[in-house]
Amino acid sequence: MNQAPAIKICGIKSPMALDATIRSRADHVGFVFCQRSPRNVSMAEAAALGDRAAGRIGKVGLFVDADDSFIGEAVAAAGLSAIQLHGSETVERSAQVRARFGLPVWKAVSISSAADLERAHTYADAVDLVLFDAKTPAGTLPGGMGLSFDWSLLAGWNGAVAWGLAGGLTPRNVADALQRTRAPLLDTSSGVESAPGVKDADLISAFCSAARAA
Repeated sequence: MNQAPAIKICGIKSPMALDATIRSRADHVGFVFCQRSPRNVSMAEAAALGDRAAGRIGKVGLFVDADDSFIGEAVAAAGLSAIQLHGSETVERSAQVRARFGLPVWKAVSISSAADLERAHTYADAVDLVLFDAKTPAGTLPGGMGLSFDWSLLAGWNGAVAWGLAGGLTPRNVADALQRTRAPLLDTSSGVESAPGVKDADLISAFCSAARAA
């Protein structure tokens, strides 16, 4: 029997969405610290949500090319258990963040072709997990846009670091994505929303149930 994947619901910004995520038995909640995103949370919001989530679920903070001061403030405010780098952070910068904060670091790697997969190998010694996400158009947000990539690119992928799948995952397609990739971690954001930044409790529940049943 295949082991059920870990599940992360990203872009949580309300107590309702947080409670729905925990109730649906997801493994991680994601807080977005990027002002351009409709899912951005302030430090005060992150602190309140972090306190509410404490001891109940993993708390991952998403950052886009942020400096140490900003990351440190968010880590302290929300009590983060992991740091997700979702910008153009280099291997060296990723390793620096991990050493500086002593927390697991996840690095998003944008995928549109097989050649992009090679970038993941370069991060093997610098991060704890690579998150394969769809490449977004230039000048737009680096994620959370509901875009997916050709999942067959990941068939048989074998790297030296843990990995997960993101990009356009919904309750309707997550079973297919899992069957095609056997991803050990699934990450969704816009796929469980009724509007940009507005999480839907029923969709969160449906996504988690579909992922575990696949």
